[in-house]
Amino acid sequence: MVGCAAPPFLRDLVMASSKKDIPRADGAQSGRKRPVAEAPGTAVYCRARDYARDTHIPLHHHPDRHQLVYAETGVLVVTAGHGRWVVPSTRAIWMPAGMGHAVNCIGQVRMRSLYILPQAIARPPAEASAVSVTPLLAALIHDAAQVAQPYAQDSRDGRLMRLILDELQTLPVLPLHLPEPRDARLRRIGQRLQSHPHDASTLQDWAGRLKIDVKTIQRLCARELGMTFGQWRQQARLLRALERLAVGEKVIDVALALGYDSPSAFATMFKRRFGQTPSQFFR
Repeated sequence: MVGCAAPPFLRDLVMASSKKDIPRADGAQSGRKRPVAEAPGTAVYCRARDYARDTHIPLHHHPDRHQLVYAETGVLVVTAGHGRWVVPSTRAIWMPAGMGHAVNCIGQVRMRSLYILPQAIARPPAEASAVSVTPLLAALIHDAAQVAQPYAQDSRDGRLMRLILDELQTLPVLPLHLPEPRDARLRRIGQRLQSHPHDASTLQDWAGRLKIDVKTIQRLCARELGMTFGQWRQQARLLRALERLAVGEKVIDVALALGYDSPSAFATMFKRRFGQTPSQFFR
């Protein structure tokens, strides 16, 4: 349980329709070049912003608060440090205080993010992480975005805030992260996986193109990505699939476009990785 009183939420409804270029998110240090102003000393508050399709939110950070980056509708692609996350509306990203990050909106997005003082929550994730948003937490965030100030701490609004803080301490971490390598040779492979996720090139193919040994690529993948080449390629495909499924594309079209032999083969791999079929994942 959180041992602090729950002060008011901040409601900040902003319509954002301009398109901007997203700088690379090279970590918290580079993010400090563009801090975002915070609200007065509240333990947690909610900001509601609606973004037009394809809006890019440049690299920024929140120096004194953790953030739960959450969208009621639409898909977010979040880059931070040396990683990339695809976040459909049933999931969110936990972003530690001070970590630089940029956001790309896939489709129209209704963002409803929470900003939390570090001392208001016990044992938060130390790294940026994709988390599951329960129906209860989604409903709480929806109401939080509409709370007007001021309100009594022993009112419904005050109890709602305390319940949000409790729920934030039970969020399960999900495998929606695609690590980005630092090595220039792996980065070349990664760029290809992003632009052509259906590419079936083998380790031997890449070793020939890069003029290095297969074992060198294997060692680099293990050291920089914490996974094998095959796992990296599979994760890139599945995260691209999430982007496309979340905006309404059919499973058969996504499966074939990403190089799977059949929709059933794709669904099997999807369930193996995420624990649910594509249709279950987006409920």
